[in-house]
Amino acid sequence: MWYNNGMYSIKKSNFILLIIIAAVIGACVCFGVIKAVSFVGTGSLSGSQDAKAFQERYKELDEVYQRIQKDYYKDVDPEKLIIGATKGMVNSLGDQYSSYMTKSEYEQWYSTVTGEYEGIGVTFVMEKKGEGEVILVNENSPAEAAGIKPGDVMTKVDGKSYKDSDKMSEAIRGKGGTTVKVTYKRNGKEKTVSIIRDKIVSVSVTSEMLSGNIGYIRILSFEASTDEDFKAALESMEKKKVKGLVIDLRDNGGGLVDSASRIADMLLGKCNITYLQNREGKKEYIDSDASKTDLPYVVLVNGNSASASEIVTAAIKDNKGGKIVGTKTFGKGIVQSTEQLDDGSALELTVLQYFSPNGHAIHKKGIKPNYVVKDNPKTKADEQLEKAEGLL
Repeated sequence: MWYNNGMYSIKKSNFILLIIIAAVIGACVCFGVIKAVSFVGTGSLSGSQDAKAFQERYKELDEVYQRIQKDYYKDVDPEKLIIGATKGMVNSLGDQYSSYMTKSEYEQWYSTVTGEYEGIGVTFVMEKKGEGEVILVNENSPAEAAGIKPGDVMTKVDGKSYKDSDKMSEAIRGKGGTTVKVTYKRNGKEKTVSIIRDKIVSVSVTSEMLSGNIGYIRILSFEASTDEDFKAALESMEKKKVKGLVIDLRDNGGGLVDSASRIADMLLGKCNITYLQNREGKKEYIDSDASKTDLPYVVLVNGNSASASEIVTAAIKDNKGGKIVGTKTFGKGIVQSTEQLDDGSALELTVLQYFSPNGHAIHKKGIKPNYVVKDNPKTKADEQLEKAEGLL
């Protein structure tokens, strides 16, 4: 399963979890419970030479652990030390997209991928000033019942402000039946509402008819069912014999590469959608078959269109499938593997870079639209959408 923020998951057999109980046996000095992740084929800890190498590799780590346990002024949970050490190892890569997740963190991440979670039922975009602008409220959701609407700006969750969208999402979500207080602004006025969380099936595709017999499909993220939902919306537009189609990828931060590539396949004939490359230079190609929609279409993007959104955008641009309107995309052209470990925790690691069909690197560069159109926040009009309608 490919996931792109961008990420993909691989079989558990590709990793081994090495667990060593604290002991001092001969020359091998270990501490607490050491969790080390390595690729199959590297060998196990056996023989005096291996034991000596292991001891040398983790000597400083053990010394720090022992010193903390002995001299720190308060009692310390050994498991927290191990989690901190493991997170620190991954953080030392300096890669914001690689991380070690505890079991609970992984379960929350996985719920995002599948589109099913417990929360209030809102989709939002984080503003630079640390506020979450609501762009979608699920029908019959706790958020809708509480009166929250698209365009509202969430400023606090349980009285706390957040600058990171993931942290705000984590605070909003929680076990069904529990209560969360959300503070939001509307027309300059601030209000706090108490909302009881419930099971939510997120909506990743919405559609409607625009004036002039033009269809409109918005993809908010690429989740497990997104390609099937998009296919249903596309077929509905084809049956209505719309003049053309606007596909809105604005503020879409990515998701499953499989889902994104299947959507690109519906829009393009036989061609390359993208190719991925590892550090050895080995390439893997994702291609489209000949079958595609006959509807003309325009794709909308902006600076928050990232990752899997950029795979679709680059494929359409390079293969001249439709016009791209908006502003330059975010520029995230790397792929992570997410692997659950034996204890339920998980390692998310950047392993690949992807390129446009014409070989253009996307990471830290983004994709320039065919028509660069900025949306003026001071007007009620959607200038980018108007341009797309005009092209159709």
